[in-house]
Amino acid sequence: MRLLSNPIVLRASVVFFFASSAFVMGLIFIRWLRRSIDEEANLATEAAPSLETLPLHLYNTVIQQLKQQKRELEVLTQTEQRRARTTENFSQTVLSNLSCGVLVFGTNGLVKQTNPAAKTILGFASPTGMSADDIFRCAALRANGQSANDVFPDGTTTEPCRLAEEVHSVLREGSGRRHVEADYTTPTGEKRRISATVSPVTSVDGALLGAACLINDLSEFERIRRQQELQSELSAEMALDLRTSLTTISGYAQQLAKNRDPELAAQLAADIAQEAAHLDRNIGGFLTKRQSPKGTRMAAGAGSADRG
Repeated sequence: MRLLSNPIVLRASVVFFFASSAFVMGLIFIRWLRRSIDEEANLATEAAPSLETLPLHLYNTVIQQLKQQKRELEVLTQTEQRRARTTENFSQTVLSNLSCGVLVFGTNGLVKQTNPAAKTILGFASPTGMSADDIFRCAALRANGQSANDVFPDGTTTEPCRLAEEVHSVLREGSGRRHVEADYTTPTGEKRRISATVSPVTSVDGALLGAACLINDLSEFERIRRQQELQSELSAEMALDLRTSLTTISGYAQQLAKNRDPELAAQLAADIAQEAAHLDRNIGGFLTKRQSPKGTRMAAGAGSADRG
């Protein structure tokens, strides 16, 4: 008790007590701080695991997803390929069965695609890869029924224009559809009259992809037209001959009715029979020509000979 009553001892005891408490609290704080640091380090390590620490089922899941995506891409690719083949086969079938010729020119001016009708009309075994100049060469256009270099009554001539230039104009300028007629000569020298429709081929965004040329052979129509004109001329000539023969027979009959001379009557009867035979030959030849167009010239020649 005497020690505690001593102020110095009491002061020293209080100082020792607070110092000991501070030391103990410092130790506790240091241990808590170290524990917190260790826990944060462990959490960081667990948040970034290495490839070796990933579970096996995660690998399998990723691999299965990749395989599924690959199968889906393969199915889509095969579907697009089948669709493209179907479209191409349909286009080829349509082109093959068209009666008019089709030439598809690329932007470089060369034929990219053609059909059998074009080969038949133009006389080429395979126009693919050829240019418009090589195919149409000096094929001259017809304007208003006139061919190039035709001479008009006033002495002027039409300005020659080539069919190949129409194709070049569409490819170069991207102009609209052009419908023309031209005199064409095949590689074997056969002359034909053709009609051509040249149109630009554009993409969805309006870019020029090439030109399509549709060709029709007008030679048969031209032959039929000329044949009809010839038949019309022959019909008019036959009508004139028929009228002349009937007039002649009528004149002979009138003379025969008024005549009393047996010899003259016999001569008139023979002339009537000869004119009737001539008329029968002309009519028979005309009917034969009507049934067979190939006999037109023969019938015409026979009629001229009989009139002579």
